[in-house]
Amino acid sequence: MVAVKQGMTVAEFDAFCAAQLPFLAIYNMVTEVMGDRKARVRLPADPRHIRPGGTICGPAQMALADFSLYAAILGSIGEVPLAVTTNLSTNFLRRPSPGDLLAEARLIKLGRRLAVGEVFIHSDGETEPVAHVTGTYSIPPQDLASA
Repeated sequence: MVAVKQGMTVAEFDAFCAAQLPFLAIYNMVTEVMGDRKARVRLPADPRHIRPGGTICGPAQMALADFSLYAAILGSIGEVPLAVTTNLSTNFLRRPSPGDLLAEARLIKLGRRLAVGEVFIHSDGETEPVAHVTGTYSIPPQDLASA
């Protein structure tokens, strides 16, 4: 019988990220929900994320989308540190309102070696998305996953 992997909880994911992903301190993202092939992540408003014109910069939005896909994947399959982004495609739809951004990620396909997902990013409290992102992650074979 093959052992079924359990996904990570938000608390486990937060501890993993604190120990393994020091670059996240740049963004201070907060994982609110994860599991069942989904994740919701918040990017708190911060003046460091503002670009000329007074809007939240594209790189911060893309980082939010990428991280939310990572949360959706690890929330579904468990701790696999070497799962990596192989593609990220972003459509910026409209200017974000001042304040926090929320990313809602869902996995469209979750296989043994690839995960494909999409993310809608919204300004907090608004229904119309500011960006739509699709992404693909490579999931390493089990013998490399814990390396």
